[in-house]
Amino acid sequence: MESPEDNNVRQPLLNTPTKKAADEVERLCIDDMLQRYCGEFGRWQMKHFVLTCLAWALEAFHTMVMIFADQEPNWRCVGSDCPVGSSYCDMDPGSWEWTEGKGSSTVSEWGLVCGEKYKIGLVQALFFAGCMIGAGVFGHLSDSRLGRKGSLTVVCIINAIFGIATAFSPNYWVYVALRFLTGFSTGGVGLTAFVLATEPVGPSKRGVAGMSTFYFFSTGIALLSGIAYVFRSWRELFIVSSLPSLFFLLIVIPFISESPRWYLVRGKVDEAMELMHAIAKTNGRHIPAGVTLVLDDEEDNDETRNNVVEGSLKDVLRSPLTRIRLILAIAISFTVSIVYYGLSLNVGNLKTNLYLNVFLNAVTEMPAFAITAVLLDRYGRKPLTIGTQWFSCAFCITGFVVGGVGPWKTVRMVSGVLGIFGMAGTYNLLFIYIAELFPTVVRNAALGCATQAAQMGAILAPFVVVLGEGLPFGIFAVCGLVGGGLAFYLPETLNKPMYDTMFGMHEAESNSGRRDQVC
Repeated sequence: MESPEDNNVRQPLLNTPTKKAADEVERLCIDDMLQRYCGEFGRWQMKHFVLTCLAWALEAFHTMVMIFADQEPNWRCVGSDCPVGSSYCDMDPGSWEWTEGKGSSTVSEWGLVCGEKYKIGLVQALFFAGCMIGAGVFGHLSDSRLGRKGSLTVVCIINAIFGIATAFSPNYWVYVALRFLTGFSTGGVGLTAFVLATEPVGPSKRGVAGMSTFYFFSTGIALLSGIAYVFRSWRELFIVSSLPSLFFLLIVIPFISESPRWYLVRGKVDEAMELMHAIAKTNGRHIPAGVTLVLDDEEDNDETRNNVVEGSLKDVLRSPLTRIRLILAIAISFTVSIVYYGLSLNVGNLKTNLYLNVFLNAVTEMPAFAITAVLLDRYGRKPLTIGTQWFSCAFCITGFVVGGVGPWKTVRMVSGVLGIFGMAGTYNLLFIYIAELFPTVVRNAALGCATQAAQMGAILAPFVVVLGEGLPFGIFAVCGLVGGGLAFYLPETLNKPMYDTMFGMHEAESNSGRRDQVC
C-alpha cells in the first residue's frame, strides 16, 4: 500500500508542463501525414511529379540517339547498277558511295563496316557499361549527402556537357570515350528521377504514379524519332538531343523540391516539416499545430529526433531480410532486361523505315503501362511481376517454335510485339516494386544495383539477337520463365508503408510475421 508521502512525491512529476506538452505532440511518419493532413496526390504532387519526370525524356534522348547516330546508311554503286546480292565489302573503294553522304552517321564517317563493324557494338556496350557504373555511384550519392535533387542536377550537367561534346568528336576513340561518360551520367537519371518523383506521393497512389513515370520515357523515344528524321547529320543530332538537358537545368530544376523523406533521414526535420506544410497548403489542406514528423523507428522514442540516419549496401547485405531481396531484384532485373532490349531489337523486323520502327516501338509500350497501372493496386505487385513475365514467355515460346517463312513469319513478328508488350510492363513495374522493398536510407542504392544488373542485360541482349531468327526467342522464353519463378520468393508490398530505416522495416516485418503466426 502506497503512503501519502509517495503520492506527494509523484504528483508534481505527473503534472509537469513538459510532460503534458510532450503528450500533446502527434508524431507521424511521412505516409501517415500524407494520408491524414497533406493529401496523397494533390496539386503539389502533380506539379512536382510532371516536372521531375521530364528527366525520363532526357534519358531516352541520350540512350536511344545511338540508334540513329550509329545506323548503317543506304549505299549505291557509282557509275553502274550494283550486281544482285552484292556487298560493298567485296567491291573496290570508289566503286560505291553512301547515299546521304559521309556525315549522316558515325558508320559512314569513320568507315565502321566490314571488318570494323564490331566497333558499333563496342560503342553500345561501353555506353551501357557507363550506365551500369553510374547507376551504382549516383544511387549511393542520392541516398547520402548529395540527395535526390542534388544528384539529378549533377547528372543533367554531365549529360549536357558530354552530350554536346560528343558532336565534336574528331575520331572514333574520342567518340567512344564521350559516349561512355554520357552513359555514366545517364545511368543515374532514371533512378534518381523516379525516387524523387514518387517519394512525396501517398501509399495508395504511389503505384499508379510510379507506372506513369515511364510514359515520359516512351514519349521521349517517340519525339527523338521525329527529331532524328529532321536532323539527318549525326553531329547535329547529338547537339539537338543534348540541349534539352541544359534547358532542364535552367528552367525546370529550380522548381523541383528535394524529397521530404531524404530530409528526414538526414536529420533535417525542420526542412522536412516546412516542405510538408507547403504540400498541404498547395493541396488546400492544413497540418494542425503539434503535429511533427518522425522516422518509422522513432514514433515512441524522442531521443533519436534530429539524428542523421545513414545506410549503405553493406547494411543491405548484412541483413538476411534485405540480402535475399536484393539478390532476387538483381537476378530478375537482369533477365527482364535481356528480354526487353532483345525483343526491342527484333521489332525492327516490321519492314518499315528506321524512324517509323522506333516510333512504333515507343507507342507499343504505352498500352502496357496503362494496363499494368490499372491492375497494379487491384492485384498487387507480386502477381503482376510474375504474370507479365510469363505472358511474355508464352509468346516467346510461340516465336521459337513457329517457322520463319510464309504466314509463320507474320506470326513470329506478332509474337515479338506481344512479348515486348508484356515485358515492358514488367520492366517498369520493377522500379515501383524494388523501391517499396527497401527503406529510404538504402532505396536508391538498391535501385542502383538493380539498374546495374539491367544494364548488364542490355549489354548482352545484342549478342543474343545475332544468334539467329528463332533461337533468340527460345532464350528470351527461358529468361521470362526464370524471372517469373524468382518473383515468387519476393513479398507483396501493396498497401504497405515505405519504411525510412532498416530498423523500422525489420520491426514492422517481425511484428507482421508474429501476427501471421498467431492467425
